[in-house]
Amino acid sequence: MDDATEKHPVTPGSIFPAREQLGELLLELDQPAAALKEFETSFRNTPQRFNGLYGAARAAKMAGDRKTAQAYYSRLLALARDADSTRSEIDEARAFVSNRKPASR
Repeated sequence: MDDATEKHPVTPGSIFPAREQLGELLLELDQPAAALKEFETSFRNTPQRFNGLYGAARAAKMAGDRKTAQAYYSRLLALARDADSTRSEIDEARAFVSNRKPASR
């Protein structure tokens, strides 16, 4: 139903799109391939969302698809390139892309 509902032009978009929520649930249920599909579907209506890219990268990594994980982590880093944040998601993406262990917090 969420996919069929268009966003009204004067309201903000979903705070947490339904497809991303489903992707997170599927990750919790250890179904990373299905989760990746949901995150990728979410990009049709909500492209370039930090949480969506991070979820897709994690799902691909958990599914053993290193190439796709690399691509999504790289897109996440490009999105956050000017960020002055120390978010753990960015550290994880940098570590994956550079093929090293993430710094522990």
